[in-house]
Amino acid sequence: MSSLRSCGVCLKDAISQLPSPSGANNYKRTGRWQSPQAAIIPNLHLPMRSLELKNRTSTEDIKSLRLITAIKTPYLPDGRFDLEAYDALMHMQIVNGAEGIIVGGTTGEGHLMSWDEHIMLIGHTVNCFGGSIKVIGNTGSNSTREAIHATEQGFAVGMHAALHINPYYGKTSLEGLVSHFEAVLSMGPTIIYNVPSRTGQDIPPQVIHKVAESSNMAGVKECVGNGRIREYTDNGIVVWSGNDDQCHYDRWGYGATGVISVASNLVPGLMRKLMFAGKNTSLNSKLMPLIEWLFCEPNPIGLNTALAQLGVVRPVFQLPYVPLPLTRREEFVNIVKEIGRENFVGERDVQVIDDDDFILVSRY
Repeated sequence: MSSLRSCGVCLKDAISQLPSPSGANNYKRTGRWQSPQAAIIPNLHLPMRSLELKNRTSTEDIKSLRLITAIKTPYLPDGRFDLEAYDALMHMQIVNGAEGIIVGGTTGEGHLMSWDEHIMLIGHTVNCFGGSIKVIGNTGSNSTREAIHATEQGFAVGMHAALHINPYYGKTSLEGLVSHFEAVLSMGPTIIYNVPSRTGQDIPPQVIHKVAESSNMAGVKECVGNGRIREYTDNGIVVWSGNDDQCHYDRWGYGATGVISVASNLVPGLMRKLMFAGKNTSLNSKLMPLIEWLFCEPNPIGLNTALAQLGVVRPVFQLPYVPLPLTRREEFVNIVKEIGRENFVGERDVQVIDDDDFILVSRY
């Protein structure tokens, strides 16, 4: 009973220290009622700390990556992840020279995953391949709360860096963009992703210059174009091209560090050569028909179709994505022959898959 009384005293003392409602006092002083001010909740987030150095990566390590693949997520016919096919894709990336991987990005259909699935796939990738390639988890969201929570979990399971998009659909002000990114930058190395065609809002340079003051800001995946890339590189900000069709000139003409690529899912060795071996307009021109074909419909429709035709993933599509039509699938076979089957992932002959052989998954 005495302990209960002492707790009661403690609680009474704590309550007495809380600020009294300002409205009552202001009413007495001015004779007019004023609405009470909302309580301001301080940012109590603490950057993660760990004595385990197995997968800890410096921001400078991320800044040096030249070929980063936005990896495809393959599915089983029941809609679950096909981890066997996924691991094979990862192995192909590593042996062909990719230095980093984006897990659960747009290409990997992270927007179709639950957060549990998302974090599980990041953790699986780190556990199996984190010693051979940098694992960058797409933990961005249009909700700052979700972005913080997912990023905490991503770093907890060992990812080396985070990829963050600006809030989409429910767009915010420029000050809101800065606050959103600052809320996640404290947790670890971060790449900011600017793709206005998907978010509906450009991240302008003044926002990037502001958040670049953080030591955890690794750089920008920029999809706006060459001029924007030049502006950043002239100011010492690391940039990766987000456009496969422009990445060669972005790299060798505009100062981009490298590319975050979709095409490297298919031809990682050639994309590495494009990023590492100096200016090569001949190779770039050779790859243009493939890149144009890949983006004839919104990504990842073309990539999913291509990987199925190469026999490295099952022909399973998660709606709302559906395969390219038959004429496009026939075009891909000819493109593979022109570039050379040996340059593509997988070992099976490229084939034209019949409409009836594709599986469309709407729920599971």
